[in-house]
Amino acid sequence: MATKVTMPRLSDTMTEGTVAKWLKKVGDQVKEGDILAEIETDKATMEFESFNSGVLLHIGVPEGGTAPVDSLLAVIGEAGEVYDAAAEAAPKADAAPKQEAAPVAEAAAPAAGGALPKGVIVVTMPRLSDTMTQGTVATWLKVEGDTIKEGDILAEIETDKATMEFESFHSGTLLKIGVKAGESAPVDSMLAIIGPAGTDVSGVNAASAAPAPAASQAAETAVASPVAAAVEEVAHTGGRLFVSPLARKMAEEKGIDLRQVKGSGENGRIIKSDIENFKPQAAAAPVAATAATPAPVYKPVGSESVAEVKNSQMRKIIAKRLSESSFTAPHFFLTIEVDMDAAIAARSVINAIPDTKVSYNDMVIKASAMALRKHPKVNSRWTEEATLINKHIHIGVAVAVEDGLVVPVLKFADQMSFSEITHAVKDVAGRAKSKKLTPDEMDGSTFTISNLGMFGIREFTSIINQPNSAILSVGAIVEKPVVKNGQIVVGNTMTLTLACDHRTVDGAIGAQFLQTLRMYLEQPVTMLA
Repeated sequence: MATKVTMPRLSDTMTEGTVAKWLKKVGDQVKEGDILAEIETDKATMEFESFNSGVLLHIGVPEGGTAPVDSLLAVIGEAGEVYDAAAEAAPKADAAPKQEAAPVAEAAAPAAGGALPKGVIVVTMPRLSDTMTQGTVATWLKVEGDTIKEGDILAEIETDKATMEFESFHSGTLLKIGVKAGESAPVDSMLAIIGPAGTDVSGVNAASAAPAPAASQAAETAVASPVAAAVEEVAHTGGRLFVSPLARKMAEEKGIDLRQVKGSGENGRIIKSDIENFKPQAAAAPVAATAATPAPVYKPVGSESVAEVKNSQMRKIIAKRLSESSFTAPHFFLTIEVDMDAAIAARSVINAIPDTKVSYNDMVIKASAMALRKHPKVNSRWTEEATLINKHIHIGVAVAVEDGLVVPVLKFADQMSFSEITHAVKDVAGRAKSKKLTPDEMDGSTFTISNLGMFGIREFTSIINQPNSAILSVGAIVEKPVVKNGQIVVGNTMTLTLACDHRTVDGAIGAQFLQTLRMYLEQPVTMLA
């Protein structure tokens, strides 16, 4: 009998997974314990083994595909067994009558509202920008009963970016205004109705009236034009030249100089028909040559392009978790400058030992762990019922990887030596970049350190990695003039910024922690006591 294999939950925060690679194909024999696929979670890419034996009958998620946790991943069954995915997805027979009844009811709805009277056109709210979802009628330039010609300006529409004139693409009488001046309506909702004079449109409403294809096409044309329905103003023998966006587009395609075209619309506005009927005049060239040279008009050069990069599971979780932290935890920041001359000297002595290479980040991790021991309230987490102060010290070390950021955890960091910290950081950082960390190695931090000093960043702030109460941002070591014993000398300093959750850590507690941390870094020998 076929067994359905579902998308596993491979981490505590995983809600969906991506199949990075299938190691079996349909028809392959599968044994219990065989690796079926590599699944990309929000934290790492992990091997997923089969808990069943049989033949792989069906693959539900192709390589590169993403599916929610518990959705169908694969089907394993006996040799010769056939799994019909289409039949499985098909609705049950007893549901068929309900499905057939729905279209009948929907088909009857338009009939109840009545068909549009002959010659009547519903003008819908146009989409005048790529981000526009609704528009506001700033001013109506026509009133009900007015005669409308193709190219006439109906109204001024306020979008999310500008207020633009909206022209009519139809001729007739303005029978009804659907959105009054000052009111807003969604894109594609009824804006007005145009048709033969005297037509009764009292029965036409926004629910029963379908947008006219021509109106939709006009709206698309407006979107395609970089200036949408804005009025084009250029120098024209000292006056203004009014051009509809459609006419301008047609003129550009045909290579027509708009200054040679006489407009037949309102106020001499050039409309579609003027471009269609335009015939260049031979005499126009000499006249233009004797006229004053118009001011140059700026025309952007180049093409716009956007590259779409699919968000990985890791990127989605980073966005979710950091947004939650930023909005739920009241952050405050404390910054100090640390004299690193003694730390530089101590590191040189330590690294002189064969097979030993301690980094400044290793020293910061050790100093932070020891400072947390003296200031346990910083090593805490918030719950609605109580503040939990961790007796253990697990330091999370932020590591940049291709898809974002992971935080492997050094557990019981206060009990580790410099050498142990060095080897542990190299190990977890290397495996983090190759996505070989296990969820357990990224879970349980009580305090986090983020270091951008190697990139030359002098100072920055970080968002707390919840449920931690604090995160330390480490900047670069900078050589600069400093005052020592009343004298200006060359010194080396490093900036540290502590982000604290004010629900658990008060300003004085955070400041005292930083004082202790600075003492350890400025006097490294104290970390060996």
